[in-house]
Amino acid sequence: MRLALTEAERAATLGEIPVGAVVLGPDGAVLATGRNEREESGDPTAHAEVLAIRRAATALGDRILDGCTLVVTLEPCVMCAGTIQAARIPVVVFGAWDEKAGAAGSLYDVLRDRRLPHRCEVTSGVLAEESVALLEAFFAAKR
Repeated sequence: MRLALTEAERAATLGEIPVGAVVLGPDGAVLATGRNEREESGDPTAHAEVLAIRRAATALGDRILDGCTLVVTLEPCVMCAGTIQAARIPVVVFGAWDEKAGAAGSLYDVLRDRRLPHRCEVTSGVLAEESVALLEAFFAAKR
């Protein structure tokens, strides 16, 4: 999570909402990182999770990230949860809850929905205070 927080801090310095993500391989090694790049790229899908998952799939040479873990500073949204589902990532760890758009247990629970063919183990609240502080500082500066 510390590496994901570093990515989130980097996003904030570039004017992006401070969200960072890391994909760990089955052996625990870092496969890929990502940070929000929506403003920089002009791409509405350039969320930290999506970018980290794309890079991890490239690193592994496979679209299925079996045995991998996604670590992200903010609860994934519906789009990111769909990407996690498509990549079949079995474990997701996140910091702060997203009461407005979260899809891992707050507003929706796409990652553990029994109606879907894949479910994840979800751990929340890891270094949540640090994740929340980054987000609050970013949005306070915008106001």
